[in-house]
Order: sequence, then C-alpha cells, then structure tokens
Amino acid sequence: MKISTKPACVIDVKHIWTYFGNKLVHQDISFCLESGEILGLVGASGSGKTTLMREMIGLEIPSRGSMRVLGERVVESCTVACRKRRNHTGVLFQSGALFSALNVFDNIAFPLWELGIGDSALIEQLVCMKLAMVGLTSHDAMLKPSELSGGMVKRAALARALILEPELLLLDEPTSGLDPISSEDFVTLLQELHKELNFTVVMITHDLHILKDLCSKVAVLADQRLVAFDTLDRVLANGHPFIRKFFHNRRAQRIFQTQEAAVYG
Repeated sequence: MKISTKPACVIDVKHIWTYFGNKLVHQDISFCLESGEILGLVGASGSGKTTLMREMIGLEIPSRGSMRVLGERVVESCTVACRKRRNHTGVLFQSGALFSALNVFDNIAFPLWELGIGDSALIEQLVCMKLAMVGLTSHDAMLKPSELSGGMVKRAALARALILEPELLLLDEPTSGLDPISSEDFVTLLQELHKELNFTVVMITHDLHILKDLCSKVAVLADQRLVAFDTLDRVLANGHPFIRKFFHNRRAQRIFQTQEAAVYG
C-alpha cells in the first residue's frame, strides 16, 4: 500500500460563511495551508482578513462551515484541546500590543507566567534565548515599550509570539509603520527564523515586497470570497478585477516584473 507523503493541513478551512448580524463577511471559503508554508493574506479594507485571522485564533467562530487549526476544530466552547492549540499558536498584532507597564523581558515572559511556570531560572533562560533570536540584547530587555523604536517593538512582540515555540505564527501587518530599512531587516529576520524553526505562517499584509520575497502562497479576499489561493506567479495570472488593480498597477509591476515576465513571457 502506497503511503502519502503530502503534508497535513495546519489550517483546514471548508465552506466557511461568516455573518455579523445580517452583514455577510465571508461566503463559501475553503483552503488548506500545509505545514511550513508562509501565506500572505491580501484584500481591500473590510474584506474580512482580520475576521478570518480571528477565527483561526478562536476569537471568532464561523457562522457555517468548519475550520481546523493544528488538527483541532474551532468551536465556540474552548476545550482543553482548544487551549492546547492556542499554546502552539503565536500571534503578532499590528501595533505589537506590548503591555506598556511591563518592560521587554516581562512582556516576553508573560505567556510563560500564564501557563503557571514558576521556575524563574528557566523563564530567564527562555526569554534570553528569544531575545538573542530576534536580535535584542539584555539591555533592551530592561526597557519599556515607550523607549523602543518601531523596529524594536516588532522584534520584542515577535519574541513574545515565539516564546512557546509555536507551530503556527499569525502576523497582522508585521511591517506596518516601519521605515524601509527596518522593514527589510524584519523580513530577513523572519526568513531566518522560518528556515531555522520551520513554523507555518499566516500574515495579513499589503507589503508587495513581502509577498514577492517571503510568501510561498498568496490568498486574496474580495467580494466576500476567496478569489485566489496559490503561488504568487499564478495569482498574478488571475484576471479578477481586484487582483488586476492590486497587483498590476505601476508600482506593483516594477516589483513583480520578474514574475510577470515568467507568466506572460
């Protein structure tokens, strides 16, 4: 008997419909994101990108259909298995969402405290490892969020998202608010960490360079539907009006000219 070597779906979405009251947000969305992939989630404002990510975390529940994350079904009542899944999911919010009253060290340690880990030596070791991993120092660890640059906030927030060694990392506009150099540095850091740790990534982004340089898959939400879910070169060949507008304007054409040459050449 032949054994399939195809990776299992880390996120398995089947016929998701989402309503807020009478407002339709998603209709009939299905996709499978495999282990180790990096997915860029794209869509216009109000297209349901953040709602879909909140459903992956378990903060929102789809109105119809089914969603499995790390093998566990997303349901309204959070069971032991649900909480365990969340412990294997790291989240980086758009603003970083660091606790302003805590220094960097305590922000990164916070998920460990929430799990009831009381071994201070172990916590210090784990936090220092993650600080080094994201390029921060012991001096940085003592600073408050208000004392950090934008790039340092993103690095500290990433360290906190990675502290529990997640299998799945969810990022909301990870380079938003960063200057071009800090943005490129953050993308390079994420590439290196992904190569080392091989986690699966879902990121909401409008950053064309991230989509080109980092993402193995691109998902496009428009008209309450998932109008594309594929590699970038195949998405570029999709004729949907939103895709044409987003990926084929002058700026995008300069960035994607290599991919477009391959598709249309």
